[in-house]
Formats: sequence, C-alpha cells, structure tokens
Amino acid sequence: MTAVLLHGAFERACARLPRKVALVCRSGRVSYADLGARVRVMARRMRAAGVRPGDRVLLALESDAPYAAAVHAVLACGGVFVPLTPTTRPERLAFIAQDTEAAAMWVEARFTADDEHALHERCPALRAVLRAGLPGGAGEPGEEGPGGVAAPCADQDLAAILYTSGSTGRPKGVMLTHHNMLSAWRSVQAYLGLREDDVIGLALPPTFSYGLYHLLMGLGLGATVVLEHQVAFALKVAQTIERERVTVFPGVPTLLSALLGLPQLAQFDHAALRLVSNAAAALPQALVPRIRAAWPRAQLFSMYGMTECKRISYLPPEEVERRPGSVGRGMPHQEHWLADEAGRRLPPGSTGELVVRGEHVMRGYWRRPAETAERLRPGPLEGERVLHTGDLFRSDDEGYLYFVARMDDIIKSRGEKVAPREVEEAIHQVPGVVACAVVGVPDPLLGQAVKAFVTLAPGAATSARDIVRHCQATLESYMVPKQVDLVDELPVTESGKVRHAALRGAP
Repeated sequence: MTAVLLHGAFERACARLPRKVALVCRSGRVSYADLGARVRVMARRMRAAGVRPGDRVLLALESDAPYAAAVHAVLACGGVFVPLTPTTRPERLAFIAQDTEAAAMWVEARFTADDEHALHERCPALRAVLRAGLPGGAGEPGEEGPGGVAAPCADQDLAAILYTSGSTGRPKGVMLTHHNMLSAWRSVQAYLGLREDDVIGLALPPTFSYGLYHLLMGLGLGATVVLEHQVAFALKVAQTIERERVTVFPGVPTLLSALLGLPQLAQFDHAALRLVSNAAAALPQALVPRIRAAWPRAQLFSMYGMTECKRISYLPPEEVERRPGSVGRGMPHQEHWLADEAGRRLPPGSTGELVVRGEHVMRGYWRRPAETAERLRPGPLEGERVLHTGDLFRSDDEGYLYFVARMDDIIKSRGEKVAPREVEEAIHQVPGVVACAVVGVPDPLLGQAVKAFVTLAPGAATSARDIVRHCQATLESYMVPKQVDLVDELPVTESGKVRHAALRGAP
C-alpha cells in the first residue's frame, strides 16, 4: 500500500484499467472509466455548491454506483463523507446533519421537495441537497484523476465519520482519518490477500464499516465489486454468486444462516468462491461445518472488529476447526492485550477487556470528548491513546482470543455472571435452530433472568421445551433460559447485527 490518501488507489485503478468492470449493480455493469467520470461530475457539483476541504457531506444513497462514486467524489474534494442509508429515519437523519454541521447531502431522486424543506428547517447549516443521477460522458478534458484537480489534503485529515447504530443511546460519530483507514486496509489486505482478479460479492450494506472497506479495497485494487441489493432474499444472493462467478464473499451470521438454509443451495455452481469471511457478530460454531460442506473450495476467515478501528483479529482458515470459537490472535501492524478492571495487563489464559493499540484506531468520537476519553485512554508512549473496546474476551495459553460478551451485555442472574454467547452456542446445537439471541430481562427473584429468542427452519418440529431441555443437559443451571420465545425473525441492524436492546425491551 503506497497511497497517502484513501482515494489514491482508486484513481490509479481508473487510469490503469479503464475498460474493466468496476461495479455490477442495479445501474448495470459500470467500467472504471465510467465510474471515474461519474466521480468527476459529482465532485464538480459539490464544488459548485460550495463544498470545501474539511466539510462534512452526508451520503443517503442506495447500494449502487452513485454511492460508490459519491464516496470518492467527497474525498476528491477534500471533504469528509458520512455514509447513511436512504431509509434512515428522519429524526436520525436530522440529528446527524445537525451533529456534523453537514455542508451538503446526496440523496436519491425520490427524496421530495417536502422532505428537503423539512430537513432545511431543522438543519439550516445544510447548504445543498444534491440528487444523485447517473450522468454519462467522460468528464472534462485535462482534469487530474477521477475527482478533478486534487484538493489540498493530508493523511491526518478526516476521511469519514461513521455513525454507530445508537441502539443503546445517541448515535456516536467515529472519526477516521485517511491514515487510520489506510492502515486498516493494509492490515486486512495482508491476511485476506484480495487480488485484482477477484469478484467481491457484497451483499452487506456499503454504508457500514464491514461492507464499506470491501468496496474501498475492491475498487482500490482494480477488482470487480458486485453490489447485491436484494440481500433480504437469500435465493437472489445465491443466484448472484453463481452468475457473477463471485470469488470473495464477506458475510455475517444472519446472512450466512439464510444462505445455508436454502434447500436448493447445492444446486448452485459456487465453485469460483475462494474466500468466505465472517465479522460483525461472532460466528456460531454450528455453522462452521455447514459452511465447509456448502463451499468446500473456499477458505473461511472468522474475524472480529469494531467501527472504532475496523478490524482487530482474524483466525486463519487452517485454525478454524482446531480452535472452535476463537477469533484469532490479532491482525498485523497492531498490539493488543487483555486488561482487568483496574486497567492492568493480564497474562495469556486470562479473561478481561480487550485493549487495542495501532494506527488504525480512530481519532475519537465526533464532538464527544467525555465518551472519547472513556474509550481512548493513555497508552505506553507519552501522549498516545489506546482503544478500550468494552468487549470481554478470554485468551488461551497461546494468546488466541475468544469473545465472551459485550461488558454491558453480561447477565447477572442468581448472583452469577452469564455470557449470552455461551448460551447461544448451546442453543445453536439444537436441530432446526437457524438463529438465536440471548438477553437478560428483569426478574424479581433472580435480578435478571436468561431469556432466549430463537428462529427455526421452516417445518422444524423443535419446541421451546426441547431447547430448554438441551440447555439443562449442557449448561450450568443458572445459565438455562427461564423463557424461550420462538420468533419468525430476530430484529437486526442494517449492518446485520442482532439488536439486543430491542429484545431486552420486548414483552
């Protein structure tokens, strides 16, 4: 990785591979030359609207060519992109526009004049609402690179502000510099080994960290990125993997479970698939042999990360069966350790909060000094800050990490501490279980009771009582769910994570 700025690799790919297909999406098959032209047009429109280096620009766009172009156009203007989905609730949209003091926002054509008027009333600092189209043409002659004349920018300048889901409070904007994001890119590339000839099947929203980095890395490498927008329909995703000869497929447990649950999955030709990865949420061990059977030629990477630093660890494919439940020992170019409640380092074989040190760690939370100070604390070097993740892990004697729980999600029942993941792993062993989530709910006698929400495969005869019996046979008594609710689906965020807060508030 030699790029100094985040969009530099994409600009070189446009110059080097103009005729190659960059994107396969709802807009059709878009070449690098075409995408570069669209970047130029969008950059000119923003400059005409008064966007200057350092300005924040919201992207409320679909997973399509305009979104990919807008990301690079904002960077070419020296701006800071703030990705959102076009279905973002008006209250959240207005909050983020106000919080960032956004100068401009890209929206879909269906964004009405009434929508725009209401947004301007709440966010007077917003200077321009720009509707995305798909302009053709090669751009103006003589311009430098896809974005036109390069704006002055340093690698320590902000490239993006990524807002967390905000399921437990106000959304927080994670500030990432060009250097932060390139450092994460370099480390992930070092172990995944993505290539120019790859076809990346992106069914994940590119507005969230996991999907966003695959879009950036793919276009920076000169690969082809397939933006699959019908992610709610597993059959459509399976068809796309076959039709486009997808070689790399990043997934999350809910998406992988849905694909593996297709009765006709074996009928699809997925022989081109060489790499399957999982992140965003821990991969249930019951899925591992099913993934191996469905895609025997593909390497499986189990990974762990968070928006605040992109990625923290990965488990090499050859270790997946040998170390069930592990997310690896950490990725290249970083240091990490476990700490006790007093912040002291713990030796291998301990359980504690995961702490991360490296150039990929965020600058902080946008205009949230108190929350930034809670997460970024003094490190080994004077003036340095390291990331306290808020996640509880255990490590084995060789330093391999095993996720225990979000520290806020630990259930305290009968005076004992229960890690939801341990109960979820047990439930996943029950035949017919597709997905599950375990939370603590208030109980007058226990303090908190363990409650499980479970979705079953179509036609499965498994009952809630069967699940309780299995837990009684495999878990300590205080870990057995007091209640099991069979549900059609689990509430998930747009990034595919289960919304545990919503389950805790469920009747």
